[in-house]
Amino acid sequence: MFDALYLEKTDAGFTAKRRSMADDELTAATPDADVTLRVEYSALNYKDALALTNRSPVVRRWPMVPGIDGAGVVEESSHAGFAKGDRVILNGWGVGETHWGCLAQRARLRGDWLVAMPTALDSRRAMSIGTAGYTAMLCVMMLERQGVAPDQGEVLVTGAAGGVGSVAIALLAKLGFRVVASTGRAAEEAYLRELGAAEIVDRATLSAPGKPLQKERWAGVVDAVGSHTLANACAQTRYRGTVAACGLAQGMDFPATVAPFILRGVRLIGVDSVMCPIEDRRAAWTRLANELDREALDRITQVVGLDDALRVAPEMLAGHVRGRTAVDVNR
Repeated sequence: MFDALYLEKTDAGFTAKRRSMADDELTAATPDADVTLRVEYSALNYKDALALTNRSPVVRRWPMVPGIDGAGVVEESSHAGFAKGDRVILNGWGVGETHWGCLAQRARLRGDWLVAMPTALDSRRAMSIGTAGYTAMLCVMMLERQGVAPDQGEVLVTGAAGGVGSVAIALLAKLGFRVVASTGRAAEEAYLRELGAAEIVDRATLSAPGKPLQKERWAGVVDAVGSHTLANACAQTRYRGTVAACGLAQGMDFPATVAPFILRGVRLIGVDSVMCPIEDRRAAWTRLANELDREALDRITQVVGLDDALRVAPEMLAGHVRGRTAVDVNR
């Protein structure tokens, strides 16, 4: 037996609760899995919060054990790449959406989805990073691939007090960039400056409709917000600068024009963490293990238990949770 968060949607309505489950329930629900994982830590991401509150159609199959992230120890494996006792990380691949996930003490997963845990990390710190931090690193890697360097100018990070934003600031600052953080939470200025932000701007300066082309400022942008914020960020990006877009906290819409792209050569690149190729995943996790400051990571993380995740989820959607939330599934 093991404990898990369990989501059901029936004619009677939606329920999310902690329940004790039998191993054969998990096996029956995940017949295509070839690795059984003893989960030590999971995480609470924005997508998990949507699933736990049924605010958006994240879950595509019912009932569902949520949790798009997991870290722990392999208990059983018929996959050639992993053996009993291996420590691994899981992010995305539709887990917690179409495949039972890791907000549970046990999970059955496909070995092709897993990344070996770098020796510099443990399960708690891996889930302190989680999908949000891994996505932030993918964004940083994308800016680097497009030639964005510290000597070219400032980098804007939107949604700065959230999980992606917090890790992105810490990574970019350590790489030598002058980071400008956009947030609607004025009380978080000290926190953002501790992470490495050189300047804080009110998100209201970016979140309303703006001109198609604005004064050039950003050499690069990491955007986790979308909508008007992303459109204004593109309109303010310098000639041949790059915008890495990875989120939709403000909205899925993109009310922009082609002007920044055809007049300034601005590059807008989408960053997907769910189906990202395994080679990029390994590279991102290796760099996170080596480059993300441990003190900064601990500063941005709160650790909660399974029951707490149900409470924190609506707070996260309301924008009241800063940084990262790791979930100790054994408490």
